[in-house]
Amino acid sequence: MKTTEISDRSLVRLVPATYHKSPVLRGLVETDEEAQLLAEIEGMTSARLNAERGKSLHLDPRELAWHRRMADLRVYGETHVNAAFTYTRAGGNRFNGADRGAWYCAWDAMVSVAEVAFHRTRELEYTGLFQDHARYVELHADFIGSFNDITDDKGHAALHPDPAVGYPEGQALAQSLRRTGSRGLIYPSVRAPEGNCLVCFEPQAVQNVRPGASWDLVWAGTPDYSIRQVA
Repeated sequence: MKTTEISDRSLVRLVPATYHKSPVLRGLVETDEEAQLLAEIEGMTSARLNAERGKSLHLDPRELAWHRRMADLRVYGETHVNAAFTYTRAGGNRFNGADRGAWYCAWDAMVSVAEVAFHRTRELEYTGLFQDHARYVELHADFIGSFNDITDDKGHAALHPDPAVGYPEGQALAQSLRRTGSRGLIYPSVRAPEGNCLVCFEPQAVQNVRPGASWDLVWAGTPDYSIRQVA
């Protein structure tokens, strides 16, 4: 497997708008002491905050973007990084298991749209009703360094379009790469074949997170969806 050196800005990750909000609790209180108390209350049920405090079996808190924890309720960016690694989907995703997340992103916003739309459509298929309106927000981040790269191997088993086949293969590959110290993997998008994606295994490799545009995805009775940029 080849490695590729990158120094790229503004790779795009999409998150539901309800998860994107920059820290707003600080506006509910008047002092930093009260803000810290709110953080403690939030931490009782937050997988992210518990991981930052060393209470996760799968993440060392030193890995996380937590060095400005005291400003957590006022500063944008690091909570999104930590959340990506601490909140996981049952069964995991293509290159992470259920015990530890990863930061998925793409060089092109439409590639990220195709990826999230696939998962949303799949969830609607389970309900049998293709009626939905979802807003997603771009998170832009910068990446510098060497990353493993399978863009020349589009037939790799980890890229199988059926999650039941591709996910176990991808998770095994990611686990093997992480054992060797890999920071992440560049791979061809499964849902937008002309684009490439990056999965980052290390929270500290995700740099300079900031918000971008917002997109509305609408399903009106069929698996096909429409998309509109709203900001």
